[in-house]
Amino acid sequence: MTMASALLTRRPHAPPPALVLWRDILLPHARVHELCGQARRTLALHVAAQTGGPVIWITRRHSPDQLNPCGMQAILPPGEVIFVATDRPVDSLWAMEEALRSGAAPLVVGDLAEPPPMTPVRRLHLAAEAGAGMGHCRPLGLILTPGAGGAPGVETRFRCDPVHAQDQTAWRIDRLRARMQPPRTWRLEAGKLHDWPTPG
Repeated sequence: MTMASALLTRRPHAPPPALVLWRDILLPHARVHELCGQARRTLALHVAAQTGGPVIWITRRHSPDQLNPCGMQAILPPGEVIFVATDRPVDSLWAMEEALRSGAAPLVVGDLAEPPPMTPVRRLHLAAEAGAGMGHCRPLGLILTPGAGGAPGVETRFRCDPVHAQDQTAWRIDRLRARMQPPRTWRLEAGKLHDWPTPG
């Protein structure tokens, strides 16, 4: 089918292949997504648990926020994660780009100190698309950034923060950006996603 005939057809266009994390949280494959907020690593582990491993997790060598294997165990076996430590932000982005381009792992995580600019994000998208062409898998790229994030050009941006109460473990998940979906907020509790209660 030519590009022109594809544009003129009356058939509905199929959505791109995506990882379905929960019923309404979709992460298109071969693209780069941003997770931010205090519980961004927890949300990334939930994504990793759905990809089937191995997971390449790139972090700063001297970061005080290293993953605790005992804490990971409830979500993802630590043995499924290949950890890569770098000294400079540019090295982290280079390692993430090369890992995505190889297509060797279905998920590549870059745990960054701040959102990268547009050019590196574009390079990561191109690397993920190239990795999908290798035939092994359609890799996902996750950029983890503090606060409200803000990396330009990402496919989606989700924020995750704890909203725990006494004897109750829960998280708030906000979809801040998605190309084809509006902003939305959920509550994650006991592994189930619920719409965030509206006031009144």
